[in-house]
Amino acid sequence: MTFFGSAASPEQFPRDGLPEVAFLGRSNVGKSSLLNALAGVKGLARVSSSPGRTRLVNFFRLGNDLYLADLPGYGYARVGEAMRRGWEGLVNSYLGGRDALALCVFLVDARHDPTESDETLAAYLDHHRLPYVLAATKADHLGRGEVLRRRAALERGLGRKARAVLAVSATTGSGVNELWRTIRASVASRGES
Repeated sequence: MTFFGSAASPEQFPRDGLPEVAFLGRSNVGKSSLLNALAGVKGLARVSSSPGRTRLVNFFRLGNDLYLADLPGYGYARVGEAMRRGWEGLVNSYLGGRDALALCVFLVDARHDPTESDETLAAYLDHHRLPYVLAATKADHLGRGEVLRRRAALERGLGRKARAVLAVSATTGSGVNELWRTIRASVASRGES
């Protein structure tokens, strides 16, 4: 997997028609860390200790198979309103106009209950009938029983319309192979339709 480029506007999105998988969620939920775990390459997607650093759509290309798109996170309070509106516009233009979009990977922190912003994103994805998998990150911080309880709660709640609800950890790699299988199946089914 290689870094393809960053886009500040729709004109800069890839145009070759390869399937795309979008990663979305709150700032500091672990999108970049999970992308690195999926790629098996440390440092491919830049990880910052300060949330809200991803301000562009960053594309990572896997050969001639697909792109993974890292979208700006939401919910970080220190970002000015004008910048927040700009990011939201970029994310909306991406999600609303990508024929190549095969799947959204919607990340939430397994350690915490979903936020109002998470609920808003789930409603957006459901309303626009965008296919998504819900990935509960940082599962390594919880015991096995708590992971199962959190996952079941997400399946009944926020992820009730998701294709799958997975507990993942970029640190230990748990759930990463299962997420890859879900991504591959979604890309394959898109090619058949």
